[in-house]
Parts: sequence; structure tokens; C-alpha cells
Amino acid sequence: MVRPAHRRPGQSRKAQYSLFAAYVIAITGALAGLLLAILSVADPVGFAALRVASQEITAPIARGTRSVIGSISGVDDTVSAYVGAGSQNRRLRKELAEARRRLVATSALEEENRQLKSLLGLQQTDRSALAHGYLLTSTSTSSRRIALLSLGRNRGVSAGQPVRGADGLIGRVLTAGPSVSQVLLLTDVENVVPVRRARDGLPALATGRGNGDLDVRTLNIANNPFKPGDILVTSGTGGLYPPNIPVAIVVRRQDDGALARPLADPAKVDAVAVLRPYTPDNIEAQAVPAQSSTAAGEP
Repeated sequence: MVRPAHRRPGQSRKAQYSLFAAYVIAITGALAGLLLAILSVADPVGFAALRVASQEITAPIARGTRSVIGSISGVDDTVSAYVGAGSQNRRLRKELAEARRRLVATSALEEENRQLKSLLGLQQTDRSALAHGYLLTSTSTSSRRIALLSLGRNRGVSAGQPVRGADGLIGRVLTAGPSVSQVLLLTDVENVVPVRRARDGLPALATGRGNGDLDVRTLNIANNPFKPGDILVTSGTGGLYPPNIPVAIVVRRQDDGALARPLADPAKVDAVAVLRPYTPDNIEAQAVPAQSSTAAGEP
């Protein structure tokens, strides 16, 4: 006899127990829900207390679930950040390179503007200059203090002409080439400049020490009236250097004179002016145009 494909639950004890348990759970749940509904209407305070108690019981489970979800979310964020780190790194490198290029361009423009302002100020300070140019290099450790000038014989520069910056005297032209010249700096040991104290005209001689400073001595060896802060300017005595060009400031008094520091530092000066040597002939030549213009203005 063929066995039936499907047997009724009554023919299996296990199926009977499962069906019975399902009915019991359903009836119990329905009764619990009905009791809770009646309790919420009949005793709201007691129902609220019961709800709080149930929340206290389920709180640890909620905390654990939230921690697990937070961990999973953190792992997801970490993975996302790691994946996007490559593209972000490339973007930041590109922005850094662009910012560096802009910084270099801005620095170059600022330096160019500074040089142009110095040159403009120098041209306004000395309008009778022979030519205006730049100091290309200057020695700092050599026994000779020489700078390279960006002007030469093509601009009328020749040996012996004074060179000054916007802040003061630089030196004199030592040798002149076709397009560049050598300048014997004020601080060279072979450079002697007649000077005077600006506040009272006290005459003195300034001699280079070869180390960036100057020795200043008065013509009267027994008299040493120098004080720190005294300003020295060219006196024009002996020719070559025109008078009233700032030269140096006294920094320390010595037994036989004073130690002074040049007002124009060749290491920081860019724009310079080449002057005509100061001689009586130049004075007369400068006076002639002035007299001519005065005569021309007379009726």
C-alpha cells in the first residue's frame, strides 16, 4: 500500500507540540496586549511605570546594538577615507605647487618694485648724476673691497668717478670695462675720504678698515670730539667726492679717533649713481647753465 505524501499533524507528535506552542504563544501575546491596553486606560501611572521598567530591561541591548552599529559606521568611514586619501593627496600636492609658484612670482615682483623705487629715489636725490645702474656683486671676505657695477665705458663711466647709493657714498670707480666696471668700496683700506661732521662741520678723514667699518681721525690728533651717533658727510676737500654726501655714522669712540659704519651697505644696495668727479671745472660748468637760464628769463 502506498504511503500518503502528506500526513496530518495529528499523526505526528512533534507537529502537534509545535502547533500547540504556537497557539499558546499567540493567545498569551493577545492576552498580554489586551491587559496592557486595559492597564493604560484604567491606570495610566502604573502603565507608565511598567513601560519605564521595560525600557530599563531593554536598554543594555540597545546600547550594545548602537555600539556595534557605530563600530561598523566607523570602519566604513575609515575605509572611505583610505580610498579617498590618494586623490586628496594629489589635489593637495597640486594646490601646494600652485601656491609655491604664486609665492615665487610675488617675491620676484616685490624685489623688482623695491629696486625700481630705490632707483627712482636715487634719481630724484641726485639729478646731476652721469649714469644710474646696479651693483651686481660685492666682495665680503676678500682683502680688497670691490664691487661690480652694471655700467661701463658705454655709459661714460671711467676710473676715478664717485659712486653713491640712495643712503650714501659707496666708493669710486677703480677700472671701467666696455659694459661693466669695478668699484673700490668705501671700506677698502686704500680708500681715504675727506669728511666733516654734519652738525658742526668738524673736518676729518675716513679710512676703510677692510672689515666693513671705517676709521675716522680728525686733522688735529690731540682733539677727539667724536661721539656715537655723529653723522659724517663728504666735505669736498681735495676734489673727487662732491660735498654733503652722507658717508657714515660713528658707533664708538677710540683713543685716536672713532669707529664708524657706512650708511650705505653695498651688500644691501642695488641702485647706484655714478657722479662726475668734483673739481672746480665742474663747479664752473654747473654754474654756466644756471646763469644762462637766468639771463634768458630776464626781459
